[in-house]
Amino acid sequence: MYHWEGVNEFVAVAETGNFTRAAKRLGISTAQVSRQISALETRLSTRLFYRTTRRVSATEAGEIYYQHCRQVLEALEEAERSITNMQLVPRGRLKLTAPVTYGEKSIAPLLNDFVMRYPELEVEVNLTNQTLDLVAEGYDLAVRLGKLEDSTLMARRLASRTLYVCASPAYLSARGTPHSLSELAHHNCLLGNLDYWRFQEAGQPRNVRVSGNIRCDSGRALLDAALKGIGIVQLPDYYVKRALDSGALVPLLTHYQEDDDGIWAVYPHNRHLSPKVRMLLDFFVESLGSQGREHR
Repeated sequence: MYHWEGVNEFVAVAETGNFTRAAKRLGISTAQVSRQISALETRLSTRLFYRTTRRVSATEAGEIYYQHCRQVLEALEEAERSITNMQLVPRGRLKLTAPVTYGEKSIAPLLNDFVMRYPELEVEVNLTNQTLDLVAEGYDLAVRLGKLEDSTLMARRLASRTLYVCASPAYLSARGTPHSLSELAHHNCLLGNLDYWRFQEAGQPRNVRVSGNIRCDSGRALLDAALKGIGIVQLPDYYVKRALDSGALVPLLTHYQEDDDGIWAVYPHNRHLSPKVRMLLDFFVESLGSQGREHR
């Protein structure tokens, strides 16, 4: 027979990192939370938390137990919603990740709008350019850009992006304007994480290896270098649109421009989407102007 005692208290402490905050969330006393956690650790014969005077953090066993408990709680919540056949107002925890610049510019403002609409939500956002393990780290969804790698994740297209090759008028005046892909070999090309740029030639995708004297994983830094006339850059529209509109940058090789690629929301395929996550996805799609389709 499985015991439920202590599970809610354990999850609350794991998510708040504090016994007092967990007690406040559950509407019980801190002493009661502490007693339930101690009883749970005794029943499991293992320590679930490291405790100091300043913080509480999960042990390795605690992290594993939390992932399972969180799935059980989410399944129970979904079961109750199914039985009552009610669409509840979105509330509770939402954890997501997005790339830094696009997250700052587009995703975070939309999240703020969503939270203003549904203030009972607790949103945790990690803006990083690293590809995180959504299942292992407990994320509800991630926003990812460009071509998706094959995976077991579900994906929904939120919007499209366009890659532009461009340079400042000062650079082009000093070094000339390339009119073919082969001419890029004679130019200072500002690089990100990859040593090639993406194009389309005769209807087929083509990667062209380029080189230059700056390599940086920050699109903003590469944009600044291009604006200062250091070299040519290939960046998505959300970096360069304003500079292109003002003439601070000039688009190049547009007849080789690759078709637009996707901006995606991805999430574990074996996790039934809660109404709050699905409503957030619908809100993203509506706000970003794409008719998203869910697929694997």
